[in-house]
Amino acid sequence: MKATYTAGPDIHVLPSALPIPDLGDQPVNAFLLRSGRPILVDTGMPVDREGFLDSLWSLIDPVDLRWIVVTHDDRDHTGALARLLEAAPRAKVLTNAISLTRISEEFGIPQDRVVTVNPGSRVKIGDRELSFHRPPTFDSPGTLAVFDHSDGTLYSSDSFGTVVGEITQDFAELDEAEFFHGFDVLNRAIAPWTALADEAKFLRPVHELAALRPARLLSAHGPTVREGAVPRLFEAMARIPSLPAWLPGADLDLEAALDAHEMPTG
Repeated sequence: MKATYTAGPDIHVLPSALPIPDLGDQPVNAFLLRSGRPILVDTGMPVDREGFLDSLWSLIDPVDLRWIVVTHDDRDHTGALARLLEAAPRAKVLTNAISLTRISEEFGIPQDRVVTVNPGSRVKIGDRELSFHRPPTFDSPGTLAVFDHSDGTLYSSDSFGTVVGEITQDFAELDEAEFFHGFDVLNRAIAPWTALADEAKFLRPVHELAALRPARLLSAHGPTVREGAVPRLFEAMARIPSLPAWLPGADLDLEAALDAHEMPTG
C-alpha cells in the first residue's frame, strides 16, 4: 500500500500498485467517499489486505461505513471484502448479480447485506445519487462504472486505466505520451475482444459516459483525471477498437501478475 491522498472534496484514494513485468506498474486504487453515508468503492488486493484495512480504518470508524460498491469480482477489487463485512456491521454491498455469484465461489454474503444493481440502475444514498453504467472496456461480465451525480465523479473500474513507469497521484504529473501508451496497452489487454468489436457499438458506452460530463474520472488503475483532461481520455478510448490486437507474444496476463505478486518470498 501507498499513502492515502484526496482526489476531491472528501474523496480519499487508497492506492497500491501491481508490478507488470517489462512494462511498469499498474495503479490499483480503491476510493472512500467519507461524507454523508460513507461509501467505499472496491476493496484492494489480497496481498495488501492488512495494509488496506489499516489505511481505511485510519480514515473512518468501521461502524460508520455504510456501503461497499464492488465494481466487479476480480481479486484486486475484492481483496479485503470478507474482512470488511466482518468489521463493519452496518455496511451493505452494492454490486451486479454476476459479480455476486462469482464472489460466492469464495465466500458467501448474507442476503440482507447485499443490493444488486445493473447498468441503468440508480440508487440514492443520503444526499448522493449514484447511477451505474457498463464501462467501455472490462474483463469481467459483471463490471460496473459508477457516476456520482452529487459531485460529478465517474468511478470507471478497470476502464481508462494505464501502466506507467512511475505512479503519480494526478494525470497532470505524468508524461502524457507515457500515460497514453500505457492506456492503449491496458485497455486492450483487459479487453482483447475490442479487436473484434463493432466500432459503432463499442462507442455507445463511451458516448454515454462522456455525456455525463464528469468533473473528474477515477479509474481503479489510473491517476486522478480532472475536468479539463477528461475528454482526452474519452477520445483515446474511442480509438481502442481501431488499434491492432494486443500481440499474443507480448500478452499482459493480469491474473499471472497477481499470482506472482502474491507468491511468498524467501
